[in-house]
Amino acid sequence: MPDQRPVIAWFRQDLRLDDNPAFHAAAEHGGPVLPVYVLDDDNAGEWAMGAASRWWLHRSLAALAESLDGHLYLLRGNAATLLPELARATRATAVHWNRCYEPWRIARDQRIKSELKDAGVTVRSHNGSLLFEPQLVAKADGTPYKVFTPFYRNGCLRQAPAPREPLPRPSAYALATFGGGLPLEKLSLLPDIPWYRGMAAEWNPGERGASDRLARFLHAGIRHYREGRNRPDQAFVSRLSPHLHFGEISPHTVWHAAKTLESDRDIAAEIDHFLSELGWREFSHNLLYHWPGLPRENLQRKFNRFPWREDEDALRRWQRGLTGYPIVDAGMRELWRTGYMHNRVRMIVGSFLVKNLLLDWRHGEDWFWDTLVDADLANNSASWQWIAGCGADAAPYFRIFNPVAQGRKFDPDGDYVRRYVPELGRLPDRYLHAPWEAPAGILQSAGVTLGADYPAPIVDLKASRERALDAFRSLTA
Repeated sequence: MPDQRPVIAWFRQDLRLDDNPAFHAAAEHGGPVLPVYVLDDDNAGEWAMGAASRWWLHRSLAALAESLDGHLYLLRGNAATLLPELARATRATAVHWNRCYEPWRIARDQRIKSELKDAGVTVRSHNGSLLFEPQLVAKADGTPYKVFTPFYRNGCLRQAPAPREPLPRPSAYALATFGGGLPLEKLSLLPDIPWYRGMAAEWNPGERGASDRLARFLHAGIRHYREGRNRPDQAFVSRLSPHLHFGEISPHTVWHAAKTLESDRDIAAEIDHFLSELGWREFSHNLLYHWPGLPRENLQRKFNRFPWREDEDALRRWQRGLTGYPIVDAGMRELWRTGYMHNRVRMIVGSFLVKNLLLDWRHGEDWFWDTLVDADLANNSASWQWIAGCGADAAPYFRIFNPVAQGRKFDPDGDYVRRYVPELGRLPDRYLHAPWEAPAGILQSAGVTLGADYPAPIVDLKASRERALDAFRSLTA
């Protein structure tokens, strides 16, 4: 008689059934599969998910549960306690999960693995989240890479094993049931005030939404990706980042779907550039794996003495999109309304915060963590350290994005700014990115009074640039 004791498939950042190595292995292990998700804020500490991510998770778990015919066992609390308890209570023969790479998850998972093995439970972890695992990519001397191009071109593409082919969804498996799990609403992922309605109109979380997003991008976006990805007013980016973070689609699926188009020579360069952006995701996880202090500690120690300013009013105006610089304000309002911000604009608003306002990059990191649907510890911390100049492969300190020049170059018709800063909508293109330059008559005819309808600039660009350069130069004095 077949063993009817369950095999636990522990879902984490892999909320899908296609190309899910842990779920695939659990289905083949023998015995019915008990799919489990644990909301573990206890071990996450300060890196418990922010509000936007929790909204996404609610929707994604609902979609996964539907794919599993309602057989998703939900728990909330310390997974280091709850998972071994569940294994004992169900007399599970094995537990399978896909590896995660945040430091707190690595430490917790090691404790869980040890306890389960001591109890005689088979434990297997799998790679379902990265194309190139950090421990397999190193320089010739065995040390980790700190510069992207050699990491990707040499470490990943030449030295590491090639990304595996995606696994099919298991064709036949039985699902186990066990009493005591929580209904989704008891995870309390949604607040009482439905501020997330704007995000709900923008996104379709879940495996099906991820697959649809990839298909649309490969059909309509990839052919213009290399240049179009810098245009926030146009739809040439993939917008796959939240789907990848929550594992609703695997990077292997995305990689190989793009590679199938390489035979079209007209878009070969576009595909290579898109794949290199997946490489940046790998690079960020590589940095976090080897430097677990990355989310809070300057990778370049000299920045520990950087003269950051403290200005709560300036920080609030930046957060609310009220700086007086339209491309910055458009980005911050897009973020608040949709839980997302175009990558080019992320660089602009980041540079403005840390260089023009001279505010600590960690303020930006924390705000993004709470408001982004794609908030990812590796990507978020590595990106903020990059823009601040204190991280690996960082932007040179003298690279300060001019928000007026950036707006005019990458939003030349003003469509992006007009979408999110509608009070400036009637200004001519010539003045849209610098409304303070408009003559009084033009402002009046556009219905704009600076300081009333739209704020005057919070800082002078030239003066704040010089202040930032002086601060950065002080590190070498």
